[in-house]
Amino acid sequence: MEHNLHKTIGSIISDAFPELEVVKDPACGGDHLVSLFCNEQKSRETKYADVDMIILKDGKVKVIMEIEESDIKPVQICGKFLVSALSKYFIHERYGVIEMDDSVLFLQILDSSKLKHDRTSKLEQFKNLEKSIRSVIPLKDSSIDSYRIFYGDVSEFANGEVKNELIDCIREALK
Repeated sequence: MEHNLHKTIGSIISDAFPELEVVKDPACGGDHLVSLFCNEQKSRETKYADVDMIILKDGKVKVIMEIEESDIKPVQICGKFLVSALSKYFIHERYGVIEMDDSVLFLQILDSSKLKHDRTSKLEQFKNLEKSIRSVIPLKDSSIDSYRIFYGDVSEFANGEVKNELIDCIREALK
């Protein structure tokens, strides 16, 4: 898989926030996995997720991003959110043990390029999922207190209004 949307989003975020540490997995243009853990011990037993990208600010995880290019079913979307919400740390040899900030934004980027926009109910489903997840956060003992879904194809993110909305959403969370 070529991961065109992953690469596009990785470039957009790195370009928009050069002053911050943007940690990306290989699909997004990075060079290692971005693993989240339930505690400070790095092990298979405590690893909950490999996410696509995080943004660090003041030595803490401030933004978590997941990009879905193929599996955009509600169970996949909710599962990625929940394992991230249950995680407490990003751990990597290069960075050490990095805890979640008190306030974390979780973003899900969904590829809608394969949808037939005139005949699909998926776009409304995405809006309903976003509304439902936002209504239950923050979850008990989770730092994720803000959640957004963005969808589109590579060109809509590369050149369109969706790109600006995404960047503005992140800027707001970083204040």
